Amino acid sequence: MMKRMWLTLLGMLVGVLPLLAQELYVNTEPASNMAAKSLGIRLENQGYFSPDFKNRSTVELMLGVSRSLMVHGSVYMSDFYQPNQHLEGFSGYAKYRFYSVDSVQRHFRAAAFIKAATINNPTPNQEISLEGDNSGVQGGVVATQLLHKLALSGSVSYLRAFDNRGGYEPVTRNAVGWTLSSGYLLFPVKYQNYNQTNVNLYLELLGKANPGRGQSYMDAAPAVQFIFNSVLRLDLSYRTPLWNSMERNTKNMYLVRLEYNLFNLFN
Repeated sequence: MMKRMWLTLLGMLVGVLPLLAQELYVNTEPASNMAAKSLGIRLENQGYFSPDFKNRSTVELMLGVSRSLMVHGSVYMSDFYQPNQHLEGFSGYAKYRFYSVDSVQRHFRAAAFIKAATINNPTPNQEISLEGDNSGVQGGVVATQLLHKLALSGSVSYLRAFDNRGGYEPVTRNAVGWTLSSGYLLFPVKYQNYNQTNVNLYLELLGKANPGRGQSYMDAAPAVQFIFNSVLRLDLSYRTPLWNSMERNTKNMYLVRLEYNLFNLFN
C-alpha cells in the first residue's frame, strides 16, 4: 500500500514539474504557487562591480500553505550604504491565486500579492525597493500563461514607502512597478523522470516609475536556471537598463541564487 502511494506521488510530481519549471522566474514571481505543504530555502547574492564592488545577501524561506496561498519571509544584509556588511532588515510576502484555467500542457492563472518590509538604512536613492532599501508596502496582481514549453507572465503593482528605522525619510513616497517575463524549458527535450536536470532560459523586463517626479526605468534581465533532481535550483541573472532616469542600486546587477525545496512537510 505504501509503495503504491509513493509511486502515485512520484508520478504526480514528474507530471507537474515539466509544466511549472519554465514559470520559476528568477527576478519575479509567477501567478502559480509552490506545492502545498512544501518549504523552500533560498540563499541569494546580488551586487555590482562599478564604481566599487557592493553586494547584498538574502536568506529567504518560502512556505506553500495551500494550493492557493504561499508566504515568504526574507532577511537582508549588504554593504550598499555602509563600508561593511550589516543587517538591513526584514520583509514578508504573501500571494493568493484567485483564478485558474488548466488544460493539457497549458494553463492561465491570476493572483494577488502583498509585501511589507522594515529596513534600517538611509535611503538616498530615488527608487522605492523593499528588498533591503526601503521600509514600506507593495500590493499588486500577476497573471501567467503557460503554452507547453513557453511561459509568459506580467504584473503591475503600487508601492508606498515609509520612513526607515532610525528616522531616514525616503526621497519619494509613491511608485508604480511592472514586469513582463518569459521562460522557456530548454532541457530535457523529453521528460522521463524527476532526476533529469532541467535547463530554463528567461528574459524579464523590470520597470518602475515615480509619477510625481517624472522618473522611470526599464531593465532587461536575461537569466539561466538549472534544476537538479527536482529539488535543488541554481539561478544566474544579470540586469541592465534599457532606459533609466532614476538614481538607484539595482542597475547593472548580477544575481546568483541557490534554492532547495522540501515537499510534504506536514499533513
